[in-house]
Amino acid sequence: MADIFISEYKQLARDADGNVIPVGKEPAIVEQTLLIGGETDSAAFNELTTLVRIHAEAACCLLFGTAPTAAITKKRMGAGATEYFGVIAGHKVSVILDA
Repeated sequence: MADIFISEYKQLARDADGNVIPVGKEPAIVEQTLLIGGETDSAAFNELTTLVRIHAEAACCLLFGTAPTAAITKKRMGAGATEYFGVIAGHKVSVILDA
């Protein structure tokens, strides 16, 4: 079994000149860790969350929504991948291991 790591952010970071940098502004609002195996859901995203960073230790598939159910036909992340996703506060991410 492996984990996915979810960092929740309110906004994007900016450089010294005020230009937007396409990463979350630290510190993260919330950090979650989910065990990847059978289908598992995160906690609902914080009411301030607009962006999440997800790092997957193993290949997995994701689905976002109010009551998502991940399946191996959904959004795939490779082992060791890190991606950012714009999200809706109160939604969740569901994850399942992909063989």
